[in-house]
Amino acid sequence: MTTIAVLGAGKIGEALLSGLLKAGRSPDDLMFTERYPERCAELTKRYGVRSVDVPAAVKAADVLVVAVKPQDIEPLLDELAPRVEPDTLVVSLCAGLPTKLFERRLPEGTPVVRVMPNTPMVIGEAMSAVSGGRHAEPHHLALVEELLGSVGRVVRVPESQQDAVTALSGSGPAYFFYLVEAMIDAGILLGIPRAVAADLIIQSAVGAATMLRDGGVHPVTLREAVTSPAGTTIMAIRELERHGVRAALIEAIEAARDRSAELGRAHEVD
Repeated sequence: MTTIAVLGAGKIGEALLSGLLKAGRSPDDLMFTERYPERCAELTKRYGVRSVDVPAAVKAADVLVVAVKPQDIEPLLDELAPRVEPDTLVVSLCAGLPTKLFERRLPEGTPVVRVMPNTPMVIGEAMSAVSGGRHAEPHHLALVEELLGSVGRVVRVPESQQDAVTALSGSGPAYFFYLVEAMIDAGILLGIPRAVAADLIIQSAVGAATMLRDGGVHPVTLREAVTSPAGTTIMAIRELERHGVRAALIEAIEAARDRSAELGRAHEVD
């Protein structure tokens, strides 16, 4: 079995460990690094997976999954560079960081795969996009797709699209949470108790998402089915259009794309 080390056991790192275990991976084939001893003890108790330091992870693992925050990548690469073997697969879950950053800092020929997951990974419903670096072979991509498939769906995209993917699906859950929050507030404004408004909106969101995923019907068609002539829905849609909600959403996603690209440029060298 492939030995996997998750470097950085935050929410995404923990979710991946949990998903791999649920998919049948043995705890003996997994390990993680984490800077806080209390967190290490908590995760080891919860999952039976051992915590190690970075040198031990590099020595033992066939796959290194980098799940630290982008601003923490430089010191980690300093630790990895003198220790990583060129045949070790490095999988980056770091938003905005290109494969060429890892390839520049790690030994020549190191295969790197860039992944953009999202937070529904914690419930096994992630949307992850994968892209291979210069030295990543088809079998490397297939292995990463298998690993990420244990915590949701996976698509393969050119790396040139990863900043856009980050803006769409990486940050995407936050947009839905924001919309649900606003709709609950609207329910309260209309006199509905908060708990009832939350139940109404959340179940409506779950039902709508299921129809989108499982029905094979375009969202425009689904929206039109709810929009009767001179009815309540068309009046609401008119207000959304009048306030430029569609344009604002598009601009927001463009801003997220630009920030993802900026994170990558912060690590460029002349």
